[in-house]
Amino acid sequence: MAGMDDRTNRPTALYDLSRAGLTERLAGWGYSDYYAGLVWAGLYRDLAAAPEAIAGLRPELAARLAAETVGVLPVRATIDSADGHTRKVLLGLADGAAIETVLMYFRGRATVCISTQVGCAMGCVFCATGQMGFRRHLSPGEIAAQVVHAERALRARGETLRNIVLMGMGEPLHNYEATMAALETVMDHRGLAIGPRFITLSTVGVVPGIRRLTAERRPMRLAVSLHGATDEERARLVPPARRWPLSELMAACRDYTTTLGRRIFFEWTLIDGQNDGPAQAQALGRLLAGMDAHVNLIPLNPTLGYDGRPTAGPAARAFQAVLAGYGLPSTVRQRRGIDVAAGCGQLAVERS
Repeated sequence: MAGMDDRTNRPTALYDLSRAGLTERLAGWGYSDYYAGLVWAGLYRDLAAAPEAIAGLRPELAARLAAETVGVLPVRATIDSADGHTRKVLLGLADGAAIETVLMYFRGRATVCISTQVGCAMGCVFCATGQMGFRRHLSPGEIAAQVVHAERALRARGETLRNIVLMGMGEPLHNYEATMAALETVMDHRGLAIGPRFITLSTVGVVPGIRRLTAERRPMRLAVSLHGATDEERARLVPPARRWPLSELMAACRDYTTTLGRRIFFEWTLIDGQNDGPAQAQALGRLLAGMDAHVNLIPLNPTLGYDGRPTAGPAARAFQAVLAGYGLPSTVRQRRGIDVAAGCGQLAVERS
């Protein structure tokens, strides 16, 4: 049947199509690029949730598109933090699985934290997503749909989306193709038009993915989770460190900064008594010395599967002072949505 995906026996999700793919699909039906432009703008500029809501389409084209599915993800649950600055949304997927997406409100700007996988294969010990294991990759449309959902929710408040962080469920570089396809969609100036400098991709250090980002000169910002400045310390917290040791990871990161002329962000979860002392700060300083880098320090957020405690404020500031001595700027990340398990490392859903 036209419009059906043979692999899933379900209608094609329009969100899964690139601009070129949508143009090709409509051309096969006998419609010009003009109509592909109308559909694209309807989906990503006007945020139409159904083909019949797209302005300017011929009735027969709207009917043809109605045989497809847009790919809007239904909301299964929503929970707001007590301070009203964070909203966590459970979004359903067509196969019955679900993902979590977080919308954060700051003064004059809003940020959405999106997922790229159902679960995660990386297994970071303090991360709730890693604790739930890996189920599957998200498609480009399932990733992009989270951004559309956030933009739609913000417009209802008279606001617009500014920042996207790929720091939700999953490892973006483990799902490289779909992640890049989704980002190309949300960056397209004829639709959502989110500039690459407002998009941050976070990885636990998948070296081949970082190398590929560099070779392809991908324009978004990169953040690398370290959490340990020696292979032994890092491997206790981040299992992929056993596959990609720091020597390989840092070589890839230095090549990224020098080739692209771009700052790299390093994330360090501060865990009381484990990786928050002066010795660890000095080791981190030596590791990053001379690199165009910024360190984001993230006091540990609680999860059911890990009994560590967050570093207290004085120790976090002392850690920063050591880094400053190495010429490294750093920020202690503002904690948001902890009361609704919407903070860094807290996203997880039950396996379905």
